[in-house]
Amino acid sequence: MTRRRWLLWAAASVSLGPPVASARSAVEPSSAAHLVLARQAPAGIDPNGFLVSEKYDGVRAWWDGRTLRFRSGLPIAAPDWFTAQLPSEPVDGELWIARGQFEAVSGIVRKARPIVAEWRRVRYMLFEMPHAEGTFVERSVALRALVARSGCEALVAVAQSTVADRGALQRRLAEVVRGGGEGLVLHRADAPYLSGRSDALLKLKPRQDAEAVVIGHIAGRGKYAGVLGALQVRGDDGAIFALGSGFSDAQRADPPPIGALVTYAYRGTTAAGTPRFATFLRVRPDA
Repeated sequence: MTRRRWLLWAAASVSLGPPVASARSAVEPSSAAHLVLARQAPAGIDPNGFLVSEKYDGVRAWWDGRTLRFRSGLPIAAPDWFTAQLPSEPVDGELWIARGQFEAVSGIVRKARPIVAEWRRVRYMLFEMPHAEGTFVERSVALRALVARSGCEALVAVAQSTVADRGALQRRLAEVVRGGGEGLVLHRADAPYLSGRSDALLKLKPRQDAEAVVIGHIAGRGKYAGVLGALQVRGDDGAIFALGSGFSDAQRADPPPIGALVTYAYRGTTAAGTPRFATFLRVRPDA
């Protein structure tokens, strides 16, 4: 993008007036709305009543029984040999390679033409069966049985276990993070399948993070003159704020477009309810 085009684009972006519905919400297939999403776990949460698993930082993918899809509902161009091994039942999980390899797996699964040798590295870490009957414990048992029947090395049922108390939970979190993992997920053991965000599914990480939709671009000043200064974003709770740190020079020159879903880190919230010290982490390619 040239400097002139950026200036014209930025000027148009910040003169939009009141926030409008994002491009993402206008095109997102309604069938994606049934997925479960995690809330941030409160400080000092008691793990009693929850099953706990590692949070795999991969690309969210759900299988509807015929097509592998991103969280948005758009299809993933996976090799035929990969999808041929998937079950007839809908399943939900993360396409994952290893800890700390988000960018690598994202690059593999976003290609319009899949490269078979690259997909051989990918594992499908399954953690849910959308709209299946029973409690989460019962669905987890069914999911393990389904994976065992498949005989497919690429399919993995995410291990779920109980944790004795708050201290044990914090020790497990520290162990995962020390090994390069992202954090933990806590799922109410007795919960039926609940779509959207609820207290039945929580994420526990050493730093808080959340997602927001890009609704505008704010032109930079000083050393950032001619490129992005900050993204104007809208969080899940409707709060609108500027996200101005965490960008590389390349990202400032070619920023996430309006309608993109981005992940940011933060440290608590202000009295007005906006994130404190919000820092851009990445664009969510699966959404």
